[in-house]
Amino acid sequence: MRKFSLLPALCQILICFIYSVSCQSQSTSEDWISLFNGENLDGWTVKIAGHPMGDNAHQTFHVEDGIMKVVYDDYDKFDMQVGHIFTNITYSHYILRLDYLFLGSGMPDAPDWTNLNSGVMIHSQSPQSMLVDQGFPVSIEGQFLAEGATAGTQTANVVSPGTHIELEGVLNKDHINDSDSELFPLETWVTFEAEVHGGELIIYRVNGKEVMRFSRPQLDDADPDAKRLLAAGAAKFLDHGFIALQAEGQPVWFRNIRIRILEEN
Repeated sequence: MRKFSLLPALCQILICFIYSVSCQSQSTSEDWISLFNGENLDGWTVKIAGHPMGDNAHQTFHVEDGIMKVVYDDYDKFDMQVGHIFTNITYSHYILRLDYLFLGSGMPDAPDWTNLNSGVMIHSQSPQSMLVDQGFPVSIEGQFLAEGATAGTQTANVVSPGTHIELEGVLNKDHINDSDSELFPLETWVTFEAEVHGGELIIYRVNGKEVMRFSRPQLDDADPDAKRLLAAGAAKFLDHGFIALQAEGQPVWFRNIRIRILEEN
C-alpha cells in the first residue's frame, strides 16, 4: 500500500494562505480614501475667526468643478477673519495627499505675510474647542507658499501655532522652520504630502520629493490657546488630531484631498 503524506499539501495550503493574507494587507494599506467628495462640504466643519463654528461666513469655502475653493468675492474687507475647514474626525497614522493652486491676489487689508500663503493643519485641536475670535487652531501646519510670497522662499515649511517640534531629536521653539523645497509659480498645481506616524515622525513631500522631517510635536505651555487645552486635560505631546485647510485672505484652490491610513507600529 502506497503511503501518502499530507505534509506537502498542508505546506502548500499554508503558503497560499499566507500569500493571500499578505496581498490582502498590502492592498488594504495602499487604499486611498477621499476626504472631499468634489460636490459639497459634507464631512467638513468651517470655523472662521469672529464667527461661530459651522458658519461659512461670506461663503469663504466654495465648491465648484470638483474643486474646494477659498474665495473672497463676498467680503467687503478681510478684517483678520482667518478661516479653517476641518475634517469631522481625527487621524493619527496616515499619509495625507492633496493638490493646491494659488491664483489672484489677496485681500487689500490683509497683512503682507498672508500674500500667496495658505496651508494644511495636522494634529489640530477641534473647531469646537476654539474661541470665537481665535484665528489659528493649535496645530502643526504644512505651509503653502507661491512665487511672490513675502512669508518665505520655499513651500512646505513647518509652522507651529501653539506648538513646538523636535528637529533631529532637539526641541525647536521657532515658529517657522524652513523646508528644502522651492516656490512654484502662480496658477500651478502643486502636490503636497504629509506622512504622519502619530507623534513620532512627520515627513513632508512636495511633488513626490521629501523636503522636511521632524518629530514629537507638542503643546507650547507658554501659548494662551495651548494653555487652555492643557488646563482642560489635553496631553502635552500630540499623536492625533483633526486635519484643516486654511483661508488667510488669499484665494487658493484644493483638489484630490485624500488619505491613506497607516498601521501603527
